Amino acid sequence: MPTTLLWFRRDLRLADNPALQRALVEAQSHDHALLPAFVWEPSARRRWAPGAAARWWLWHTLESLEHDLRAHGSRLVLAQGDPVTTVPELARSAGATIVVWAAGLEPQEQEDDELVSAALRAAGVEPIVVPGADLLYDPAAVRTREGRPYTVFTPYWRACLGRPAPQAPLPAPEALPPAPPEPAGLVLAALRETAVRPWATGLGAVWQPGEPGAKAVLDAFAGGALSGYADDRDRPDLAGTSRLSPHLHWGELTAGQVWHAVAGTLAEAGIDLEASVSPPGRDAEQAPSLRRSAGAFLRQLGWREFGHHLLAAFPDTPERPLHERFAAFPWRDDPAGLDAWRCGRTGYPIVDAAMRELWTTGWMHNRARLLAASFLVKDLLLPWQLGEDWFWDTLVDADLADNALGWQWVAGCGADAAPYFRVFNPVTQGRRYDPDGAYVRRWVPELAGLGTRYLHAPWEATPAALAAAGVALGTTYPGPLVDHGEARLRALAAYDVVRSGR
Repeated sequence: MPTTLLWFRRDLRLADNPALQRALVEAQSHDHALLPAFVWEPSARRRWAPGAAARWWLWHTLESLEHDLRAHGSRLVLAQGDPVTTVPELARSAGATIVVWAAGLEPQEQEDDELVSAALRAAGVEPIVVPGADLLYDPAAVRTREGRPYTVFTPYWRACLGRPAPQAPLPAPEALPPAPPEPAGLVLAALRETAVRPWATGLGAVWQPGEPGAKAVLDAFAGGALSGYADDRDRPDLAGTSRLSPHLHWGELTAGQVWHAVAGTLAEAGIDLEASVSPPGRDAEQAPSLRRSAGAFLRQLGWREFGHHLLAAFPDTPERPLHERFAAFPWRDDPAGLDAWRCGRTGYPIVDAAMRELWTTGWMHNRARLLAASFLVKDLLLPWQLGEDWFWDTLVDADLADNALGWQWVAGCGADAAPYFRVFNPVTQGRRYDPDGAYVRRWVPELAGLGTRYLHAPWEATPAALAAAGVALGTTYPGPLVDHGEARLRALAAYDVVRSGR
């Protein structure tokens, strides 16, 4: 029986999936079988292949997708290799005359779109590439009046909000046509050893990859923590953020589903969505908490969109600074400092807590990401690309566009970058955003007994306080890797060299 092949990529869901809906239409109109497929790519194939934590997530979300497809009367065929050759081979093995998939977001994925399409046409198979639903707006469609890409977030987001509102999400199909028996494909368990490492037990204790888990997280956030998001989102000691980022990255949810979930919560409270998402005005602090929180959260969703907008316009930004003068920045070479940062042994408790949370859970609170990144590039004066690489390998939500955007923002060399003279003080930031020390005590347990007064700067503690807490600086917990005040002056001097062109 002729077949329509549906190639899943980073749209690993059944609801709000335009590629799935189009494949269903093609299968029904041509009286085809429908075969959903996924191609597991070798990690060495491309520079930005999923890192270790991301592959853990990918394996588990495929397990969930496979279960969901079977519950809908279908199955998932797995293959391993380069999609450019593997997708046409799957089509040949399945007797497919049509292959449907969602357009790629990243440069490598877009190149694959063209190569796979050409290979299929050469084999007499029709490729159908549909726009995905993973973003609210087409990254290449939002432009300034002069037709250029935006490089500052606020006018970009204002332009986005002037476009038509995101369409209502598509429901999941109630059932799917039976899949053909051939090809049999790989068994998912065969990929487990390369994806699920022994150190990943902490990830499984925190996350539930897959569309059902994503929906549960969204429902809980929209009906709970969203109301306090504006006040709590910068506190790593509180459960004040959505934790939706890995679900969005792997397409278990779409940005449109998130948008409409927030809109639904506002509507139930009688709050106008348009007023919430408008740029904050003078009355922002007096606005109802839910309205302020919805606006702040959707603005973060817009920041994610901005990252993809920039990647589409400047595809080299994961490797090179957007502002070319920073290519000559006088970075230091300090392997020992880099290792201490990676391991959470810098001697600055809030930074160490952040890095240990990352290693254990595959995720880090956004405020903690800013502090950890600032410490690497400004206190240690190490290249932002080293941090980008580490986050890429250890984050379950590692996203090429947003990872590059975040690191270049902190380093001061990218679009809408933080001022070069902004150097976060890890002590004052810790005291401000972890005021009771709960975050540090959780992730740096060797300091748990130290009083809050000294917790974020243990080197300031009296010998008696250290002894009472069982802390021996340099033994049970390291002293500061650098003096922050001196490191700040060193960083500012280096930035002045770049700015002046000396």
